[in-house]
Amino acid sequence: MLNPSVPWENAIRTRRSVRKYKLEPLSQEHHDALSQFIQTLTLPFEHDIECRFFKADPTKKLYFSMVSPPDNLAFIAPTDSLSLSKVGFLGELILIYANSLGISTCWYGHYHLAELERLSPHLPSPDCLKTSNMGFGYSKGEEVEGRRAICVTPLGYHDTSGLRLVDRMTETFISYKRKPLEELFIQPMVVSTLNEPLRHALDLARLAPSAANSQHWRFEVSDDQSTVKIAMPPGYKHLKWEHPNVDIGICAAHFWVGLNLLGLTSSVTLTLEEGRAVWTFNLK
Repeated sequence: MLNPSVPWENAIRTRRSVRKYKLEPLSQEHHDALSQFIQTLTLPFEHDIECRFFKADPTKKLYFSMVSPPDNLAFIAPTDSLSLSKVGFLGELILIYANSLGISTCWYGHYHLAELERLSPHLPSPDCLKTSNMGFGYSKGEEVEGRRAICVTPLGYHDTSGLRLVDRMTETFISYKRKPLEELFIQPMVVSTLNEPLRHALDLARLAPSAANSQHWRFEVSDDQSTVKIAMPPGYKHLKWEHPNVDIGICAAHFWVGLNLLGLTSSVTLTLEEGRAVWTFNLK
């Protein structure tokens, strides 16, 4: 269960991906709180994910579109589809909690691999640099041998001074916009027929961030509303992001938080179906 003293729903509804940071380190209090949260977090599944804090230089070498703040976090894991989705689930819980503390974050899969390896060595051999997508991310989309940094995130404080017009437009018209719940079901569904707790949890899932705000998850609800599945549509391919199963885990984390907030218990299973990660929640 999640710590009830954390304002989870408010943190979900107010979290935004931040791409401009003050060049100051996390306070010791915030760093310790985040580290403690990661160490004590209990998840509804087994995993083999390392959450690694690392320092970065104030340049654009790591995040090519923005200057790195001093503190950052990498999620290192195997590269099969299920592990990718678990990274999304675990990582999003950390990012939501960080937001509750006032720490800004942003999911980055297209980081500069060579720079990350310089800052925080993690690759089995230098040859692993060749699997990146023209230098960015850990691979072009295929599963690779061993463990990799699936995604990284800056950890810092939003610098709102001097934001470019394009940044303001992106935040206003793209980053925050979400599809209505009615458009996110596999089968035709009248939202008003859902019981209120389930509808509320699905609404929090709907608010999850995704690559290019594609919102490529779809929900499948059983007739008796006792089972919910979250997955990509079969055969889905993202135009810009090689690892969309990460985003499905992010969405599943939001749904799980919603269930916890409403006092609903569920058994959670993660399976591979037609090459995609499928999260199944059996509500008790």
